[in-house]
Amino acid sequence: MNSEFRIQNSESQTLAFVALGGNLGDAQATVRDAIERLATLACSPVRSSSLWRSTPVDCPAGSPDFINAVVAFAPLPRFTPETLLVELQTFEREFGRVPKKVINEARPLDLDLLTWGGEVRNTPTLTLPHPRAHLRRFVLQPLSELAPDLVLPRQTRTVTELLTDLPLGEVLERVR
Repeated sequence: MNSEFRIQNSESQTLAFVALGGNLGDAQATVRDAIERLATLACSPVRSSSLWRSTPVDCPAGSPDFINAVVAFAPLPRFTPETLLVELQTFEREFGRVPKKVINEARPLDLDLLTWGGEVRNTPTLTLPHPRAHLRRFVLQPLSELAPDLVLPRQTRTVTELLTDLPLGEVLERVR
């Protein structure tokens, strides 16, 4: 496993991986701003993947392309997975996201908690690891830049191996 991105870092702090995406407004600027904002929740430097442009997956017809990234950081000690999720949802609203009217509709910012260390949770408000992370190229490609050898909880294969086996239907292009 990549020594910089173990599930637990060298100081036994839990490492969280968060996926970012958006497809309304200036999505590149929004995702970059959100990455900076996530640093306020971290007690370690926030590591970020490149930004990736992806075609919409399971979205209404005519949806614009998304800008996606993944970040990794050790959350401040005051956070639990549930309280970090609440903070991520607060950030989404502050960046202009409104409650869903249509499933997977266009949005300025979407933040998904992918993993919290090796935690496995299945509650009404939080599922860890994210239930579809291992199936989405727009998650796995940026995640592979940060942690190619990471094995997500409930999986037996590395991020790189999962990415290699995905169908080629989803189109991604690095934008920075």
